[in-house]
Amino acid sequence: MAQSDSRYTQATTVGRADVDAGLRAYMLGVYNYMAGGVALTGLIAYLVYALAVTTDPSSAAASLPSGKMLTAFGVAIYTTPLKWVLFLAPIAFVFFFAFKAATMSVAGAQTSFWIYSALVGASLSSLLLVFTGTSIANVFFITAATFASLSIWGYTTKRDISGWGSFLFMGLIGVIIASLVNLFTQSSAMNFAISVIGVLVFAGFTAYDTQRIKDVYYEVAGSAEATAKASILGALSLYQDFVGLFVNLLSLMGNRE
Repeated sequence: MAQSDSRYTQATTVGRADVDAGLRAYMLGVYNYMAGGVALTGLIAYLVYALAVTTDPSSAAASLPSGKMLTAFGVAIYTTPLKWVLFLAPIAFVFFFAFKAATMSVAGAQTSFWIYSALVGASLSSLLLVFTGTSIANVFFITAATFASLSIWGYTTKRDISGWGSFLFMGLIGVIIASLVNLFTQSSAMNFAISVIGVLVFAGFTAYDTQRIKDVYYEVAGSAEATAKASILGALSLYQDFVGLFVNLLSLMGNRE
C-alpha cells in the first residue's frame, strides 16, 4: 500500500539529500533488472523460434498455414500437449517465486527472476509464428514509449493512487477468466475486448506499481539486503506490466502472418 506521509517524515530523519540519492540508486536498480529481464525474454523467444522453424524443406516435420515450416522440436512444443507446459510453466513459476520471496536470499531472488524471464521468453516465442517481425518490433517500441510515460507519471505524481490496486486486480482477474473462456469460444469480438481492457489494466498497473515500488524504498532503506531484494521484486512487477502491455497491444495492432 502506498504510504504518502512516509515520503516526507522519513526524509526528516535520514536527510533529504541522502534519501534522494538512495532512492535514485534503488529505482535505477529496479529499471535495470526489469530491462535485463525484457532483453532476456526477447533473446530466449528468438532462440526457441529459431530452433522451431526451418527454411529447409528436407528437415521440416510439418508446415503451417502461413507457409512456415516446423522442425520436429517446433512440432513438439507448438502442436502437442507440450504447448500447455510451455504456456503454464511461467505462471506456475511466478507463483512459486511469490510464495518463496520472503525467505529467499538476494542471489536466490536474482536467479528466480532470470529463470522466470527465460520461461516467459520461451512461452512468447509462439508470437513469432503468428505476427510479422516488423509489427512485433513496431509494437515493442510503442509499448516501451507508453510504459516509460506511465512509469514516469507514477513516479512523479503527488497524487496517492494506492486506491487503484483493488480495481486493477479485479480487472486483471476478469481478463484472465475471459481469456480462458475465449480459448474455447475463439470469438474475435471477445478477443478484441479482452485486449482493450488488458491494455487499460496493465497501463494502470504500470503507474500504480511504480508509485508502490517507490514507497517501498522508505520501508526498507535501512537494510541493504532488504533494499536489494525489494528492487528485484519491484522489477518483477514492472516486467509483468511491460509484458502484459506488449502482448495486448500486439493483439490489437500487430499484423498477422
